[in-house]
Amino acid sequence: MPGADTLPLLSLLVPFYNEQAMIGHFFERVIATLERIAGIRFEILCVNDGSQDGTLDGLVAASQRDARVRVIDLTRNFGKEAALTAAIFEARGDLIVPFDADLQDPPEVIAQLVDKWREGYEVVLARRASRAADSLIKRWTALSFYRVHNRIADVSIPENVGDFRLFTRGVADSLKALPESCRFMKGLFAWVGFRTAVVEYRREARTAGTSKFSGWKLWNFALEGITSFSTLPLRVWTYLGVSVAVFALMRALWLVVRTLLYGVDVPGYASLATAILLLGGIQLIGIGVLGEYIGRIYLESKGRPIYLVRRRFERTAPHA
Repeated sequence: MPGADTLPLLSLLVPFYNEQAMIGHFFERVIATLERIAGIRFEILCVNDGSQDGTLDGLVAASQRDARVRVIDLTRNFGKEAALTAAIFEARGDLIVPFDADLQDPPEVIAQLVDKWREGYEVVLARRASRAADSLIKRWTALSFYRVHNRIADVSIPENVGDFRLFTRGVADSLKALPESCRFMKGLFAWVGFRTAVVEYRREARTAGTSKFSGWKLWNFALEGITSFSTLPLRVWTYLGVSVAVFALMRALWLVVRTLLYGVDVPGYASLATAILLLGGIQLIGIGVLGEYIGRIYLESKGRPIYLVRRRFERTAPHA
């Protein structure tokens, strides 16, 4: 019978941002669930992403009670993608599971992910079979994003799959080797590939706290995803420019023919002003799309770190 130290270590990666109300219930449910999974050890790696309430104090207290809980405190709020990246770099496990602190993804599903891994898969996705807990507009916008992204991007993202999944140490090392600082994790998870299976589950409602993603943040998040894995928005303007040029040439030829046949009439100004405003608007939109990509080049060229760690908290004594 193998000793406890030789069992695979599962790292549960949990970004926290202003989740003070969830901490007690989170650890009570998650630790009890992980302890029921046979044949593994586990650690819970909590990343405090610049919380402004009592989240850090609650996490540090949990780490002092249980040596299996570790806390990484970032110097400020870097955003969920950076916090998740920090967790991947800090994780010690053979198996890694990104997880949200709001418990909308039931921790009981982790046992099913582990079972699939034991069948030989390197990545096990947790797909939401039902999003009834989300609002109608959130479900519609999420579906629209997946459909648009997968039509234009070079790498398809599985629909209704968030960050919640299991992957092996080899996958984690591949993610750590990717150099970009503007990280759209759902796309990076899909880009690295590996042998993948899917487990479906039903998403739950929040038991406490509120979502930290506003409509504006979700819109910017969608733009980040599209510009990270597709150049089609840039290419579209080439096609649009060619189309407008061909239309202008055909109209010019038609005006020459009409003038030769019917003479010169007095043109109106309304149509001219409309054409100028339309083309000006199209040009400004094109410049805006170009600016999105130039902005990404600008940020990447600086070479700044993705995150900064203020302090790490863990209890070195073994769990009783």
